[in-house]
Amino acid sequence: MRVRLIFSLKNKGSYLPFHHQYILAQFLKGLIVKGGREEFYNYNYFNFSGLKGQTKVSRSGLHYYSSLVTLVLSSHDEDFMDYLLEQVFATPKIELGNLILSPEYTELETAPELETANKFVCISPLVLITPAFNEEAGKRFISPDSDEFSDLLYESTLTRMEKSGWYTPEQMESFYKFQVVPDMVYINKLKEQQKKFARIYAVYDMDVKYEVRGYTLPFTLYAAPEVHDFVFKCGLGAFTHKGFGMLDLANHPAGNRTSPYKFKREGFVPYKPTERVRQNVAPESEEQEESND
Repeated sequence: MRVRLIFSLKNKGSYLPFHHQYILAQFLKGLIVKGGREEFYNYNYFNFSGLKGQTKVSRSGLHYYSSLVTLVLSSHDEDFMDYLLEQVFATPKIELGNLILSPEYTELETAPELETANKFVCISPLVLITPAFNEEAGKRFISPDSDEFSDLLYESTLTRMEKSGWYTPEQMESFYKFQVVPDMVYINKLKEQQKKFARIYAVYDMDVKYEVRGYTLPFTLYAAPEVHDFVFKCGLGAFTHKGFGMLDLANHPAGNRTSPYKFKREGFVPYKPTERVRQNVAPESEEQEESND
């Protein structure tokens, strides 16, 4: 399930860094621990987007000017999702970077029909490698049209699916068909325009800072429907619970994609959509200064 969490912005014009997944990851982790349910302390089967809204770019980062901003949360587990949302709405004033936010309401995204071949876009950067401490492997550039690119995603996805315990051994054996095919027309066009689709990002895990290379590009995934469902709900690649590897369909059907989501909590705030925030936007600005490939 994927839920849009809408906040009101109290100080328009405030900003976040271009890439602010680590700020959101720290915030969500704090809420998970604050709630006191130990079974979720190390729960990794969820994913989230960057903060979406009407923004302008400066050297400081992304300045938000819309009255409402949106965070997309995704998970296979409705109980975990409700638990996390309960903690959010128990915090009436939230400070993220320079932004002061207040949670307003939630929307449930309509689940798409996923087939054996789907074209996706990256809502947040796709990370291939989980690096060890004090090593450079996580920053290595891997060409998206190489076998290694697809193989690394296959290995991480199947490993996570097996550890989840949601699939039988027979099902796991049937998931051997897996291939990622990047949109090289898009990538070559970016190269011609001297724009980047791969950058270096900071990730914090157990208070340790890692640097990883993330890719933002469209691609087609060929795999079993169960695999598509897993990566759509739980993310693709490494550090998905840190906000990396969130996907959306490249050609999502038009029409109303959401409905009110009344999760289980007391004093539920009524559904009151007053402003729409565009979801399928690039998570990064091309003006951002990052390490070269």
